[in-house]
Order: sequence, then structure tokens, then C-alpha cells
Amino acid sequence: MAYWLVKSEPFKYSWEQFEKDKQTFWDGVRNYGARNNLKSMQKGDLVFWYHSNEGMEIVGIAKVIKEHYQDPTTTEEAWVAVDLKPYKKLKKSVTLKQIKEQKGLADMALVRLGRLSVQPVTESEWYAVLELAETSV
Repeated sequence: MAYWLVKSEPFKYSWEQFEKDKQTFWDGVRNYGARNNLKSMQKGDLVFWYHSNEGMEIVGIAKVIKEHYQDPTTTEEAWVAVDLKPYKKLKKSVTLKQIKEQKGLADMALVRLGRLSVQPVTESEWYAVLELAETSV
């Protein structure tokens, strides 16, 4: 299993709306690095849900339920989407500030590649964030 992080501005699509919808397709990615990460996602992988711009915090965990396919919002074949469903809300949200304060998370893509909307998360980073969130999976 691999671990990932996706970013969503809460005023556009919040964790709360995602939970109400019970699943969504992750589309609209127009960055090749983020697109390559979507293509690498496998069914069953776990994904941190990060509220960007407002809150700037990891709030929940999603699960990949369908691997990449043509993004339905464009006819350009270069772009893909994946399907996600809510897995678990974090007991405590983990802010970007908290992550930056952790020496073990200094190399996390969220810190190094702040603008990338779909990012890999290493296993050690995954469990470090879960510890900060006081959440288990």
C-alpha cells in the first residue's frame, strides 16, 4: 500500500461535503507531477485530505476506490482522475505549522513542494502525522 495527500480548498470542496457525498472523483489536475502521482495510485491506497488556503491542515483520510481513468472534465488524453471515498476523519486536525515544527517531517512533500496538489507521503511521514492527529487506522 502507498500513501498520498490531496489538497482541496474547503470553500470549493470540503471534507464535510466529501463525507456527505460518500465518494468523489479527483479531477481537474493540470500539473504533470500531480498527474503522475494520480497515475501511481492503486485501489486501497490511503490518502490524507488537506484543506489548503483556509485552515491549511490535514483533516481526514480517504481511500482510493478506482484507479486512474480519463478525466471527465477534459477531452485531453494527458489528464486523469481517480475515485476516492471517505475512510476516517482525523481525531485532531494536523496543521501545516505543526508539520513544519517536526524535524522528521522536514522532507515531506507538503513542506518541500507546497503547490503540488497530489503528493506522495512516505510510510514514516504517514505514521508521524497520525500520531500528531491522535488517530489510528
